[in-house]
Amino acid sequence: MFESAEIGHKLAKSAYREAVPTLRAALLAAQVDLFEKHKTPVVVLISGQDGAGKGETINTLYEWMDPRFISTLAFSQPSDEERERPPMWRYWRSLPPKGRVGIFAGSWYSEPIRERIYGEISVKELDARAEQINRFEEMLVNEGALVLKFWFHLTKDGQRQRLKALSSDPRTAWRVTQWNWDRLKTYDQLQDVAGHLLRITNTAAAPWVVVEGACDRYRSMTVGQVLLKALQNKLAEAAPPRALMPPMVRVDLDGRNVLSELDLTLALADKPYKDQLAKWQGRLSELVRDARFQGRSLVCAFEGADAAGKGGAIRRIAGALDARQYQVTPVAAPTDEEKDQPHLWRFWRHLPRHGHVAMFDRTWYGRVLVERVEGFCTEADWLRAYSEINDFEHEMIEAGVVVVKFWLQISQAEQLKRFKEREKIEFKRFKITQEDWRNREKWHDYQQAICDMVERTSTGESPWTLVEANDKNYARVKILRTLCQRLEAALAQAPEVSLRLAKKPKK
Repeated sequence: MFESAEIGHKLAKSAYREAVPTLRAALLAAQVDLFEKHKTPVVVLISGQDGAGKGETINTLYEWMDPRFISTLAFSQPSDEERERPPMWRYWRSLPPKGRVGIFAGSWYSEPIRERIYGEISVKELDARAEQINRFEEMLVNEGALVLKFWFHLTKDGQRQRLKALSSDPRTAWRVTQWNWDRLKTYDQLQDVAGHLLRITNTAAAPWVVVEGACDRYRSMTVGQVLLKALQNKLAEAAPPRALMPPMVRVDLDGRNVLSELDLTLALADKPYKDQLAKWQGRLSELVRDARFQGRSLVCAFEGADAAGKGGAIRRIAGALDARQYQVTPVAAPTDEEKDQPHLWRFWRHLPRHGHVAMFDRTWYGRVLVERVEGFCTEADWLRAYSEINDFEHEMIEAGVVVVKFWLQISQAEQLKRFKEREKIEFKRFKITQEDWRNREKWHDYQQAICDMVERTSTGESPWTLVEANDKNYARVKILRTLCQRLEAALAQAPEVSLRLAKKPKK
């Protein structure tokens, strides 16, 4: 992929000076239009060889454009806080909102390339990371983002000459360290790894633009022109393109499904409930204080019908934990800030560090439940959300997170009874709204959406636990017992997982 960037591209100083004013004016106009229309986020990746002009190009873009609407994110080795989350966590947190440009100096490509060069991952593992990246970038584009990826290329001799030129100039000598010279020794390995990775991530949704970096004027003008054309094309779109997807078809010929087969008469009397509650709360307390849990984290996802008892179950879990060790995240309609980001963004930002517990009261499944049923997103959006959610949970699990998902099921009659009780109790009235009553009219639509959700997202790594919740005692004990059993199973394999998570990168 680098042949076209090794032919000595140059741009004369006079031609450059003549073109820059027009380009700057057009870029500023497009940038202001983007911000005012609040239409799309723009993600710009700047990658490539050392000395190829990555930093200079970013500085030039700041000079040509309005810096108020640009953010630059520079990524090097992950911090301890970042290592305790999935690798993509720090990139998700840094995504620009709609109407703004985010320039990434170093990106989700940097670590896989480095790890492969130093032999820390195999080609097969590199390809798996590439597939993960492709799916992530496709998700960004499907959410409306403009993703531009630039790779700045130099020949080996060109890189050596560039480093020498920078070192000999007192104004730029500080930019070249022994680390840069050592990196020159891995030039051939970088070419092989980067060439392979760029080839398999050069997708229609987010293609690579390879730019020769020897001539500063040519490099800057190329990036500016590509960015301008992409912005203008994006602003001219009447509506974001949607991938064609087959319609959802669900057929239950005998009228049975995973919800209808639940025995909602299951119950637990008060005396055995108190004994079982104390037993499993005590066991959970021991598990989260186990030394092996310091290399893991726990995410509990709660979904269920209105008034199914999610809050009560969460409180029983919290009762077994140190308040400094857990965070409960109640999920409602997205805020304006959250609407400016991909739908999973607001959940990524709340993932816990090692040794901590995150409990979500409503979750990332809202897109395939309430947003689907209420028409808050398109059919294409919620259809692709199944695979995006599975990817999200897979990334958590790969990073050592124990993901436990509960669906609390109650009957329509039990729900009606609880609604009426809430209206009578002063401190519970806030929990019942007109929307809850309206949702009852769509009970069957929600039941179908739930069955589809379970079928498409109950994986071997993160299965759904369906909880018979007509009796609160029974439901709370089942949830605690399941949580302990899942956590025990995860900690049993903790030594090898902790070893993998604790691997330190080579300097």
